[in-house]
Amino acid sequence: MSMKMSKRALRMNKRHMKNKKVGLNLVSLMDIFTILVFFLLVNSSSTQQLPSSKDIQLPKSVAEALPKETLVIALSNNELLVGGRRVVALADFLDSKKAVIPELEKELIFQFKRSKSKKNKNGQREITIMGDKEIPYKALKKIMATCTKTNYSRISLAVLQIAKSKG
Repeated sequence: MSMKMSKRALRMNKRHMKNKKVGLNLVSLMDIFTILVFFLLVNSSSTQQLPSSKDIQLPKSVAEALPKETLVIALSNNELLVGGRRVVALADFLDSKKAVIPELEKELIFQFKRSKSKKNKNGQREITIMGDKEIPYKALKKIMATCTKTNYSRISLAVLQIAKSKG
């Protein structure tokens, strides 16, 4: 007892099927992207980033300890920066007879007054020196002496961490 469809009904049905558009379910796609965004946000905050500079190639180390958030002195092949601000050119203090760098001393005092950074229980301030691996030791020695004079005596040197060999 099946009824045959008339030619008109078949034509209408065929036309109706042609105009039917296939939809894309975006809900599941949005769920995947949301999970991906949360994953990236959670994992990106677990590492501490030092300011990057194209002119500085850090020495390599197998150090285990992660750096703390401190004031950063960056020393490239030709200039010294404190917290991203240019302080003095390397040539201006490298051949000086003074053990400390007056411009750096002035900047460190300014940065301390500006930030009111926390001291540890001994009253010492923390600082990180990020220097190119090719800088002269004489320059590093003057920077460290200046830091110590301004009571930034907890000095860390920034290095690139490399994997330990399992041998």
